Amino acid sequence: MSAKLRYARVEDVHDLALGMPYVKVEYGPRGNPIYQVGGKSFLFFRTPRPDAADPHTGERYTDVIVFWVPSESDKRAMVQDSASPFFTTAHFDGHSSVLLRASMIGDLTLQELTEVVQDAWLSRASPTRAAAWLGGQSRT
Repeated sequence: MSAKLRYARVEDVHDLALGMPYVKVEYGPRGNPIYQVGGKSFLFFRTPRPDAADPHTGERYTDVIVFWVPSESDKRAMVQDSASPFFTTAHFDGHSSVLLRASMIGDLTLQELTEVVQDAWLSRASPTRAAAWLGGQSRT
Protein backbone atom coordinates (compact mmCIF):
# COMPACT_ATOMS: atom_id res chain seq x y z
CA MET A 1 0.00 0.00 0.00
CA SER A 2 1.55 3.34 -1.01
CA ALA A 3 1.49 6.49 1.06
CA LYS A 4 -0.88 9.22 -0.05
CA LEU A 5 0.82 11.82 -2.22
CA ARG A 6 0.81 15.28 -0.63
CA TYR A 7 1.84 18.47 -2.32
CA ALA A 8 4.14 20.93 -0.62
CA ARG A 9 3.02 24.10 1.15
CA VAL A 10 4.97 27.17 2.22
CA GLU A 11 4.63 26.14 5.89
CA ASP A 12 6.52 22.97 4.99
CA VAL A 13 9.56 25.03 4.00
CA HIS A 14 9.72 26.50 7.50
CA ASP A 15 9.04 23.17 9.22
CA LEU A 16 11.62 21.30 7.16
CA ALA A 17 14.32 23.95 7.59
CA LEU A 18 13.76 24.12 11.34
CA GLY A 19 13.79 20.32 11.50
CA MET A 20 17.40 20.18 10.38
CA PRO A 21 20.07 20.18 13.11
CA TYR A 22 22.02 23.26 14.19
CA VAL A 23 19.66 25.63 12.39
CA LYS A 24 19.38 29.24 13.38
CA VAL A 25 16.85 31.68 11.92
CA GLU A 26 17.87 35.25 11.24
CA TYR A 27 15.54 37.89 9.88
CA GLY A 28 16.30 40.35 7.10
CA PRO A 29 15.51 44.05 7.30
CA ARG A 30 11.97 43.40 6.05
CA GLY A 31 11.40 40.50 8.44
CA ASN A 32 12.09 37.82 5.86
CA PRO A 33 13.37 34.56 7.41
CA ILE A 34 16.90 33.42 6.60
CA TYR A 35 17.74 29.86 7.66
CA GLN A 36 21.39 29.23 8.52
CA VAL A 37 23.62 26.38 9.61
CA GLY A 38 26.99 27.23 11.11
CA GLY A 39 26.47 30.89 10.19
CA LYS A 40 25.90 30.06 6.50
CA SER A 41 22.54 30.65 4.85
CA PHE A 42 21.04 27.64 3.12
CA LEU A 43 17.53 28.89 2.44
CA PHE A 44 15.87 32.29 2.61
CA PHE A 45 12.76 34.16 1.65
CA ARG A 46 13.91 36.92 -0.67
CA THR A 47 12.63 40.47 -0.70
CA PRO A 48 11.31 41.75 -4.05
CA ARG A 49 14.11 42.56 -6.49
CA PRO A 50 14.11 43.87 -10.07
CA ASP A 51 15.72 40.71 -11.46
CA ALA A 52 12.74 38.50 -10.53
CA ALA A 53 9.66 40.02 -12.10
CA ASP A 54 6.59 39.04 -14.07
CA PRO A 55 7.63 39.07 -17.74
CA HIS A 56 4.28 40.56 -18.81
CA THR A 57 3.64 43.23 -16.17
CA GLY A 58 7.15 43.90 -14.87
CA GLU A 59 5.84 43.55 -11.30
CA ARG A 60 8.48 42.23 -8.92
CA TYR A 61 7.76 38.83 -7.45
CA THR A 62 7.11 39.15 -3.73
CA ASP A 63 7.25 35.42 -2.98
CA VAL A 64 10.70 34.19 -4.05
CA ILE A 65 12.44 31.53 -1.94
CA VAL A 66 16.16 30.87 -2.48
CA PHE A 67 17.60 27.38 -1.91
CA TRP A 68 21.31 26.54 -2.04
CA VAL A 69 22.18 23.54 -4.19
CA PRO A 70 25.21 21.22 -4.04
CA SER A 71 26.69 22.20 -7.41
CA GLU A 72 26.32 24.16 -10.61
CA SER A 73 25.34 20.93 -12.41
CA ASP A 74 22.54 20.36 -9.87
CA LYS A 75 21.37 23.92 -10.46
CA ARG A 76 21.38 23.49 -14.24
CA ALA A 77 19.42 20.24 -13.99
CA MET A 78 16.79 21.87 -11.79
CA VAL A 79 16.26 25.02 -13.84
CA GLN A 80 16.51 23.40 -17.30
CA ASP A 81 13.87 20.76 -16.59
CA SER A 82 10.71 22.13 -18.19
CA ALA A 83 8.57 20.38 -15.56
CA SER A 84 10.45 22.05 -12.71
CA PRO A 85 9.09 25.14 -10.93
CA PHE A 86 12.65 26.24 -10.08
CA PHE A 87 14.29 29.09 -11.94
CA THR A 88 17.23 31.45 -11.76
CA THR A 89 18.08 34.98 -12.85
CA ALA A 90 21.23 36.66 -14.13
CA HIS A 91 21.78 38.02 -10.60
CA PHE A 92 22.40 34.42 -9.47
CA ASP A 93 24.82 33.47 -12.27
CA GLY A 94 27.71 31.64 -10.65
CA HIS A 95 25.81 31.25 -7.38
CA SER A 96 24.95 27.72 -6.25
CA SER A 97 21.28 28.35 -5.66
CA VAL A 98 17.89 28.10 -7.31
CA LEU A 99 14.78 30.19 -6.90
CA LEU A 100 11.18 29.11 -6.38
CA ARG A 101 8.09 31.25 -6.18
CA ALA A 102 6.02 30.38 -3.11
CA SER A 103 2.94 30.49 -5.34
CA MET A 104 4.43 27.56 -7.30
CA ILE A 105 5.37 25.40 -4.31
CA GLY A 106 2.35 23.16 -4.88
CA ASP A 107 4.04 21.95 -8.06
CA LEU A 108 6.32 19.95 -5.74
CA THR A 109 5.41 17.00 -3.59
CA LEU A 110 6.31 17.15 0.08
CA GLN A 111 8.97 14.49 -0.61
CA GLU A 112 10.52 16.59 -3.40
CA LEU A 113 10.57 19.69 -1.20
CA THR A 114 12.07 17.66 1.66
CA GLU A 115 14.95 16.59 -0.59
CA VAL A 116 15.56 20.17 -1.78
CA VAL A 117 15.68 21.52 1.79
CA GLN A 118 17.91 18.67 2.98
CA ASP A 119 20.26 19.14 0.03
CA ALA A 120 20.37 22.89 0.71
CA TRP A 121 21.31 22.23 4.34
CA LEU A 122 23.91 19.62 3.34
CA SER A 123 25.50 22.00 0.84
CA ARG A 124 26.19 24.55 3.60
CA ALA A 125 26.73 22.43 6.73
CA SER A 126 30.25 21.61 7.85
CA PRO A 127 31.55 18.22 6.66
CA THR A 128 31.41 16.94 10.26
CA ARG A 129 27.78 17.99 10.77
CA ALA A 130 26.77 16.72 7.34
CA ALA A 131 28.40 13.32 7.93
CA ALA A 132 26.82 13.01 11.37
CA TRP A 133 23.37 13.84 10.01
CA LEU A 134 23.74 11.52 7.00
CA GLY A 135 24.91 8.74 9.30
CA GLY A 136 21.63 8.92 11.17
CA GLN A 137 19.41 9.05 8.06
CA SER A 138 17.98 6.48 5.77
CA ARG A 139 17.45 8.70 2.72
CA THR A 140 15.96 7.06 -0.31
